[in-house]
Amino acid sequence: MNKAQLVEQLSRRTHTTKCDSEAFLDATLEIIQKALSKGEEVKLVGFGTFSTSLRKERTARNPKTGESVVVPKSKVPRFKAGKDFRARMK
Repeated sequence: MNKAQLVEQLSRRTHTTKCDSEAFLDATLEIIQKALSKGEEVKLVGFGTFSTSLRKERTARNPKTGESVVVPKSKVPRFKAGKDFRARMK
């Protein structure tokens, strides 16, 4: 499912226009992204938790040249599915 299909499903289930549904979806995603960039967690009970974790600096190897390269530490987003979400996948 892509974003357009998700917006269509959302508009059907909430009886709103596609424009309104897309605006709600965009606002929700923006709020989650801003919270994660501040280091906060976003917990949606039954669905899951969005969080960030820190990847340590590491040494990698360029496969083409064989040269060692230092990959700097970075903050990456994580998602852990909630209990109800995991149960639906079984």
